[in-house]
Amino acid sequence: MRNVYRLIEQMTQLEDSDLVSKTLQGDMKAFEVLVNRYKHMVFTLACRLLRNKEDAEEVAQDTFVKAFKALDAYAGDAKFSTWLYKIAYHHSLDHLRKKKRVLNTVSIDLNKPVALQVMNNVLEQLEQQDRSRLVKAAIDRLSEEDAAIVTLFYFEDLSIREIAEIVLLSPQTIKVRLYRGRKQLANLLNTSLLKEKMMNYEH
Repeated sequence: MRNVYRLIEQMTQLEDSDLVSKTLQGDMKAFEVLVNRYKHMVFTLACRLLRNKEDAEEVAQDTFVKAFKALDAYAGDAKFSTWLYKIAYHHSLDHLRKKKRVLNTVSIDLNKPVALQVMNNVLEQLEQQDRSRLVKAAIDRLSEEDAAIVTLFYFEDLSIREIAEIVLLSPQTIKVRLYRGRKQLANLLNTSLLKEKMMNYEH
């Protein structure tokens, strides 16, 4: 048993491409490492689009099944994570269509002033737990597609080109969506932070 744990620990140090190769050679523990490496982000991406935990869990599981079955078609010309998130993104859209739901496309006022520096200063004063809670709540109020794009860019550090490949939009469109998503996010956070400050003042 100790040898098994040591083997898994060694695998966690491997690059994605090596784990893919081992999986294709029949090593299921290598694929298990890939699942553990990306399961949180796949679930988070599905949640951003579906806004339902149970549906997101189902899509996340199906994503890894689809990825495993299609692994021999993975050419390696894109990062494994980008390829995987593309499967998760489009499987989430398919799930929405089956439930006859459409993506929410909330209009955004880009002319509304945003005090980004004030927002950043107040965020820094909050405890990590409160900061994470406010940011997550604000992202959940973005349109599903903008929430997914913002999550991929700011939390997964994907490039604009990689995100464009995942969602099948042009890099310029991604830039516009990131700009408006960040601006709306700042507006939402400023409102939340103002309420937070008032509550702290009252106490």
